[in-house]
Amino acid sequence: MASLHRILAALLFFVLPLMRFHLFSHAASTSLPTTRQQIIFLTGLGFEHEYEDEYGDEYNGQTSLPEVPLSSVKTPLLHQERKFCQYNLCLENQEPCHSLAEKNNCLCPGMSGSDEPPHAPRIQALLPVSQGDNIGKIEVQWCAPASLVSSYRVMVEGKNSDTLEFGNNLRRGLVGFLEVGTKVCVEAVNNAGPSSPSEFSCKRYEHPESSDHKLLAWVIGGGIALFLFLVIAAVILWKHLQHQNAKRNSSDGLGNPSYKTEGIL
Repeated sequence: MASLHRILAALLFFVLPLMRFHLFSHAASTSLPTTRQQIIFLTGLGFEHEYEDEYGDEYNGQTSLPEVPLSSVKTPLLHQERKFCQYNLCLENQEPCHSLAEKNNCLCPGMSGSDEPPHAPRIQALLPVSQGDNIGKIEVQWCAPASLVSSYRVMVEGKNSDTLEFGNNLRRGLVGFLEVGTKVCVEAVNNAGPSSPSEFSCKRYEHPESSDHKLLAWVIGGGIALFLFLVIAAVILWKHLQHQNAKRNSSDGLGNPSYKTEGIL
């Protein structure tokens, strides 16, 4: 009886795995077919549905994307730094800077408007005229301020009633004969009023010869100082040599104290 139970158990041990394998293969063969994944391509004309096999590379009803011509692609322009206009505040009869800015797309120096008094101009030189009918007269030269100017006024010390006026495009003017040391000032004027005086808008006239005399005086003074320095250095050197000679003579005079200069009898 025990042997019969053992035989049945062995049969069940082999039969059950076979039944499980059969059921699994049957279920796999009756499973639902694989579905294709839906891929949506975005084009310029709208949405188009395309299908791709899960394990394949071919597309059903595939259409190529429209090509965009290179000429239609807009690339951003690089920012170009604007340069300052070729405008010199010390030159006269120039084209206004705002006209140059509109014409050449350049920048003008920061300038104050007509609603405030202009900044003070700067005097460049006071020079005597060396040729022509105005020889000997003094010409004042100045540079314009960074302001809107309608005209310039030149005042000479001691001649309050003789104020000279010049156009806004000029940078020089004659002020007549001047004595050395006379103070000359230039002011800029617009609708808001005149500019305030400054250390740069006023200058005292110095004759060119006086400048040469000053240079000559400096040269003479420098020569005298150099001569005195050489004399003092020579005296110090002479005294040093005298001291060295005296010291040497004193050491030679001592000699050997046991030595006598008397002759042998």
